[in-house]
Amino acid sequence: MLDRFKGFWQGVVLLPFVRLFIRLGISPDTVTFVGTLGVVAGALIFFPQGHLLAGVLFITAFVFSDLIDGKMARELGRSSRFGAFWDSTLDRIGDGAVFGGLALYFAGTGENQGDDYLYLCVSLYCLVMGSVTSYARARAESLGMDAKGGLAERADRLVLILVATGLGDLFDVPFLMYAALWILVVANTYTVIFRVRKVYRQAVDLPAEGGAATP
Repeated sequence: MLDRFKGFWQGVVLLPFVRLFIRLGISPDTVTFVGTLGVVAGALIFFPQGHLLAGVLFITAFVFSDLIDGKMARELGRSSRFGAFWDSTLDRIGDGAVFGGLALYFAGTGENQGDDYLYLCVSLYCLVMGSVTSYARARAESLGMDAKGGLAERADRLVLILVATGLGDLFDVPFLMYAALWILVVANTYTVIFRVRKVYRQAVDLPAEGGAATP
């Protein structure tokens, strides 16, 4: 859903940063790497300590690197298969850090920590299923099939949890974060099932290859 706004962000809001980094000779792959480091640091340093709003703001400052690096690659004419692989791989690390940081927050028993086993499990479920949704699409495409679709793409999932976590901490309404996590449980589960069924329908129409492949 949020992908429709990507052109606006890349072409208007973030364009000055794109041009600045190009003038400085910074490569798109470096922007991707630094952005991921920032997301990981924000999630794993601030969230476990209960500084949810600070963590969200810190992560937000770096998460836009995912839009900047792609625009830089196109401006420089350097779009490559490795760049796409690098970007997708680091996306999984960043997403894992966000939900891993929330899991550590709920695992903590301090004054500013969540201390909630249920939401520790829910956060871990979102972490795993978020990765599975991306893997299902990538694996299907590597086999020549299409697995696009579902309730929420990566950008939607990330924006939902960050906004809900930040606003929930700012206004002391933790229900917002809890609700976002349950929404993601439903969205991720539906998306995985949707993609598996979609690939299955395509696979049964293909000739058999003599055995199952090992991933």
